[in-house]
Amino acid sequence: MQSDRPIFIVGCPRSGTTLLQLMLHSHPRIAIPPETRFMVAAYQRRLRFGDLNDPARRRELAEWVVGRRQSRFHELRLDGEEVVRQIVEGPPTLGSALGIVLRFYATQHGKPRWGDKRPSYFQNIDVLLRLFPDAQFVHLIRDGRDCVASLKEMPWYSGNVYSAVSAWAEAIDFARHGAPKLPEGSYHELRYEDLTADPEAQLRRLCDFLGEDFAPDMCEPRRIAGVAVPAHKTWHSRTHGEVTAARAGSWRERLDPWEVSLCESVLGDRLETYGYELTGAPRTETSRMVTYERTAARRKLARVKRVAFDRLVRLREPNPLGARLTSGQLVLAGVPMPRNEPVTVSGRSA
Repeated sequence: MQSDRPIFIVGCPRSGTTLLQLMLHSHPRIAIPPETRFMVAAYQRRLRFGDLNDPARRRELAEWVVGRRQSRFHELRLDGEEVVRQIVEGPPTLGSALGIVLRFYATQHGKPRWGDKRPSYFQNIDVLLRLFPDAQFVHLIRDGRDCVASLKEMPWYSGNVYSAVSAWAEAIDFARHGAPKLPEGSYHELRYEDLTADPEAQLRRLCDFLGEDFAPDMCEPRRIAGVAVPAHKTWHSRTHGEVTAARAGSWRERLDPWEVSLCESVLGDRLETYGYELTGAPRTETSRMVTYERTAARRKLARVKRVAFDRLVRLREPNPLGARLTSGQLVLAGVPMPRNEPVTVSGRSA
C-alpha cells in the first residue's frame, strides 16, 4: 500500500524551501501548494470555532479559511464554495478541516498525496503533529550566513541581522534537539548545498524516506514554477531557472565583515556541525553580542509565553484535533478500517 501521509517542508526562511516545494510538487503523486497562512492561525483560534460536531461551526471555520485574505487561500486557485462544502460534510476535527483544503488542492492537480510548506513550521511541529499525527517533516538546512544575507535583502522581512541570526540558530537547535524526539520515520533533513549540487542523489534519498519512487521531473522544478509560485513573489524568481549551486556561499559578497563576525561568533559550532567552514573572522564586538543576546532572549520569551498559553487553551478544547483523512490518521483515531486493508504507521503501533 502506497503512503498517504501528509508532508510538511520546514526550515529557516530563505533556506531554499520554495525550490524544494517545487521539486516535490513535480512528483506525479505529491502536491505541495504555495505557502498558506491558515494552519497555525486556525489552531490558535480553535476555541472561537467551538464544537465542530456542529455543522454550523464547521461552516464558520471553512468560511474563515476561504474568506480571510491573510490565509492566502486565494493563491491556491480553488473553488471556495466546494471547499466549504467538503469541510462541512467532513470529519468534525480541526485537522480534518484544514487537511481537506490541502487534499482538495492535490486532487485538483490529479495527485493523491498532499502537504504544505512554510519555513517557520519548525517552531510549530508539536501543533502540526496534533493536527496530523502521521505527518512527515522535511527540513532543508542552508548555510546560516547565506540565510542571514538573503533575509536582510527581503522586502517583506521586518527584522534585522540579529533576529535573522537568531532565526537560523532556532532552526538548527530544533534539528539538533527537537527532531530526535519525533516519532521514528517522521523526520528527514538535507542541506541546500547538497540538493543544488546533486539534485538526483538527494531527491532519491528523500523519496526513499517518503516511501515514493523517484521521478526525474523532480530535478527540473522550473517547469512548474510559473504555476506553483505566485507571480508577485519576485524574490523567488530564480526558481524559474535551472537548479544551480551558484548561490551557495554568496554571503561572502553580501555580508559586511562585522556581520560575518557576528554570524560566526554566535553560530560557529552549529555551522561546523553541519559541515560549513568558518573564515576565522575575529570575534564580534561585545556590544553587538549583547544586542544579539537581547534579541534572542526576547524571541525565547515570546516562545515560552506562547507555549504556556497554548497549554491553558488545551484544557478547554471541545473536540479532538487530529485529522481523519489518511489511513494512518484513521488508525490513530481508533476509526475501524475496512477489512483486508492492514495499515502500519511508521514508528507507531497501529
